[in-house]
Amino acid sequence: MSAATDAQVARAIASVPGWNARSVEARPLVGGLLNSNWLAEVDGTTHFVKVYGVGTDNFINRALSIEAARAAEAMGIGPRVLHFDPAAGIEVTEFLDGYRASTNADFIRRDFQESVIDLYAAFNAGPRLSVTKDVFAMTDEHIEQGAEVGAIRPADFAWLHHQYTKAKQAFCASGLDLVPCHNDPMPGNFMVRLEQDRISDMKLIDYEFASNNERAYELGVFLGEMFIDPATTYELIEHYYGAMRPELFGRVMVARGVADMKWGSWAVQQRQLSSWDFDYQKYGIWKYARARMVFDDPNWDDWLHRL
Repeated sequence: MSAATDAQVARAIASVPGWNARSVEARPLVGGLLNSNWLAEVDGTTHFVKVYGVGTDNFINRALSIEAARAAEAMGIGPRVLHFDPAAGIEVTEFLDGYRASTNADFIRRDFQESVIDLYAAFNAGPRLSVTKDVFAMTDEHIEQGAEVGAIRPADFAWLHHQYTKAKQAFCASGLDLVPCHNDPMPGNFMVRLEQDRISDMKLIDYEFASNNERAYELGVFLGEMFIDPATTYELIEHYYGAMRPELFGRVMVARGVADMKWGSWAVQQRQLSSWDFDYQKYGIWKYARARMVFDDPNWDDWLHRL
């Protein structure tokens, strides 16, 4: 897997109906681990352009991601999808003028935390997507892919996998609560508009990993990504569900551990496949360490039993 070359980017942009080299002024954006992101100005209007990384279609369902993006657009929580051409490897969406990407530092603020929970509640309540791929299917796939490409895993991976399997069995025995999920809470996926340092609006972007998935995973992966403490976790679960019960807390905490197992397994196999300038191995080992912390918590077996 590799980044798109300048020539590939130029061809992709030229493939958009009505656009050509003379009418488009494009400049690259910093960020993005899988694709090349650009701003394109056409006749005085700025658009966000994503040019797909070479090889990313092997593990990203582009049609599904656009389906999810259009569902979010219809709910008013995502930008407008303006053009999608998988053959040319490009999608064009509305540029969210006046918004900025959130950062990790933003998520020490309660208003940012609750705004994300509100976005999730809206998206999760939307119509089912055409594809169901739960976190266990994702994680199993990453683990299998990692084995095929010789991914380097922690010395105690067998123990981590055993705890993950216990979580999978407990969730499947209790029944998965499948809803449309975004599945990727990177801070930059939450675009925020501030007025006098108060949030006036927040939108959710980048639906490449979207699918019907376990509801608690959507919360667990976000709470883990943002290092949310236990007391605030209780309050945000109550904010989302409208109630707090021990089994809800347990369900979200188990999902939080599984989320780190999932992303750790994703990252170490990406290390073997990707040519992007990003330390996937370090990221993956860090994620495994976070999973280990949850699996090794004195309450782990109690959380499993409460599912």
